[in-house]
Amino acid sequence: MKHILRNALVALALTTAPALADAVQINAVTLAPKPVYINGPFKSFVEEVNEKFAGEIEINWRGGPEVMPPFKQAEGVRNGAMDMAYTSPSYYQGLVPTSGTMNLSFKTYEEIAATDYHERMTELHAEKDLVYVGEIPATELDFYIYMGTEISSLEDLKGKRIRVFPTLLPLVQALGAEPIVLPMGEIYTALERGAIDGFMQGPLGQAEQFGELVKTVVGPGVYRAGFPVLVNADTWAEMSPDLQDRLTTFLREDFAPRMDNIWADPIAESRAAMAEKGWAFLDLSGEDAEMYEKMAMDAAWAATAESAGEEIAAELRAMLDR
Repeated sequence: MKHILRNALVALALTTAPALADAVQINAVTLAPKPVYINGPFKSFVEEVNEKFAGEIEINWRGGPEVMPPFKQAEGVRNGAMDMAYTSPSYYQGLVPTSGTMNLSFKTYEEIAATDYHERMTELHAEKDLVYVGEIPATELDFYIYMGTEISSLEDLKGKRIRVFPTLLPLVQALGAEPIVLPMGEIYTALERGAIDGFMQGPLGQAEQFGELVKTVVGPGVYRAGFPVLVNADTWAEMSPDLQDRLTTFLREDFAPRMDNIWADPIAESRAAMAEKGWAFLDLSGEDAEMYEKMAMDAAWAATAESAGEEIAAELRAMLDR
């Protein structure tokens, strides 16, 4: 009788025990359409996370701007319309005024990671109900000015309409040009129709995309690229603290350092493609280059101090300046 009762209790326990927790489902969106080169590292991130954390996390990359407008993606993550975004740090400065500082350095990812910058950004994002898991860096992808006309000096930029994303706006103003904020997907049409005279963008893929529309490239490149991975707070709370820590550590200490050194060959190939298109290069050097780089940093940090406060701007700049 005892044997029968024990078997019955075991059977009852098995039928009423909670099922093993399902993997946390994460719907993700990116600042650019899936095929665009800057999404390559995020594609790898999704694949590696889904393999490494199989049964715990499953990321479903839904798409890019066709799913959610780029400048609304961070807010979409914050309010739960999307679980994750891989976006430009400057696209949500209205929500997190310090987000654009991810661009404001000439340091490598490992040099920045050696400071408390990522921990501080985690705190600043949390104040706005956003989880900053980390960034997927691309330090070598700095930003150049591409003009639809031939120019021979920075003086020729005065009065020109130049497309920017928000972080670049103060520099273009300091150059005496008129900054026009547009998503990447609208640059070609705006340049073709004469709504802008040029644009600021990274070094890859420009020759293939803009062909005969560009005449001059102005360098050196300024700032750095880094793409934050943001997660909705409620989605994050579905993970155990241990899982949260393992995912954060994977991104910041394993995946991100590997992604910061993959761009040298593509950049060289891209510059060669620009030369083949007949684009001229206005490459500043010596004191002119130093002046330009200083102007870029001072203008951007002044804008950060105005929007986020002088104290926090100074704190972050101390971590990012060489």
